[in-house]
Amino acid sequence: MKQAQQRKEGQSAVAACRADFPALDQDVNGHHLVYLDSAASAQQPSAVIDAMAHYESHDHANVHRGVHTLSHRATDAYEGARDTLRRFINAASTSEVVFTSGTTESINLVAQSFCRPNLDPGDKVLVTHLEHHANIVPWQLVCEQTGAELLVAPINDKGEVELDALYALMSDKVRLLAIAHVSNALGTINPIREIIAEAHARDIPVLVDGAQGVPHMSVDVRDLDCDFYAFSGHKMFGPTGTGVLYGKEALLDAMPPYKGGGDMILEVSFSGTTFNELPYKFEAGTPNISGVVGLGAAAQYLESIGMQNVESWESELSDYMTGRLSSIGDMRLIGTAAHKAGVQSFLLGDIHPHDLGTILDHQGVAIRTGHHCAMPVMEYFGIPGTARASLAMYNNFDDIDRLVAALEIAKEIFA
Repeated sequence: MKQAQQRKEGQSAVAACRADFPALDQDVNGHHLVYLDSAASAQQPSAVIDAMAHYESHDHANVHRGVHTLSHRATDAYEGARDTLRRFINAASTSEVVFTSGTTESINLVAQSFCRPNLDPGDKVLVTHLEHHANIVPWQLVCEQTGAELLVAPINDKGEVELDALYALMSDKVRLLAIAHVSNALGTINPIREIIAEAHARDIPVLVDGAQGVPHMSVDVRDLDCDFYAFSGHKMFGPTGTGVLYGKEALLDAMPPYKGGGDMILEVSFSGTTFNELPYKFEAGTPNISGVVGLGAAAQYLESIGMQNVESWESELSDYMTGRLSSIGDMRLIGTAAHKAGVQSFLLGDIHPHDLGTILDHQGVAIRTGHHCAMPVMEYFGIPGTARASLAMYNNFDDIDRLVAALEIAKEIFA
């Protein structure tokens, strides 16, 4: 009884958070906005907007180098955000939290700094058919650079990775497995802990693309035992152009720098350069200070809501959305995995997804249309793209009802 009450209170807290997002309080094309495109970019709460505005208004200066008060304030805010992110993902040390411009840069960093020096012709990098382009192209590039081979584990018609096939590809030639925590196109939640354990049993390090994981569920990198975990600020209610690469300290320490410039050095001369300690070795140049402040505020905001509450609320919404969409005639759901996050791709009759998105926009409903930077997924299903509705903690049941009503209007228009 007590647990049920706590769950109800937690869900109420999540539902009430909608008022914290000013962008949601507006009309679009004469209708109150329904925002169902958070998998592309989530909206920002006032706490994030205010934190960045306060920094820009009162504390702006360059970090790490200055002796004056504003530089100290900026440095404290920047490094304070790093400690918040360390706590948020339960990293062992702030040395394991590298600030980047987002998931894409984080993955490229690992490809070029961890993999490229260690790949020889005949070696393999393993990915799955489910991946975002950002977790495919960097590995293609590094394989071309080194003569290594990219292996791709298959998926099934539900949009799930075929685990037996994935494990069968884990040979002693595989130098890295790169895999999404959650599919951005289909919402599939991969059994990451199990997959990592299988890879580690074969001495294969694992990078997890966590762009769609961190905003929607508790992520404990030490519990997962992943070697690298990459995620973006703008997916987790923070600013664009920010992100994190988590890496085990021993691995990061052994990796050469990804980029050269200021702040990633201890000493520079024409005879040679001594690089800075972790994590600064990978943070060349003046960083996106205000963005990192906002990213830290986003993590604090999520902590105040409680990730267990977020996950529980979104699970209820996702089940409701799947049921409501399934009730629409001529609806084809793309991605029906047993374990899913609040992302649903779909096709409605023979209506082109772009036309569908335009009609829904006229009803004030924002969804994403296209291939979602996951062309191999679309190729598997034999389609050029889909319409995609993606949920966040600020959505509610009324949003889903509005989506369904707008889809019914689209059907009438094309009838």
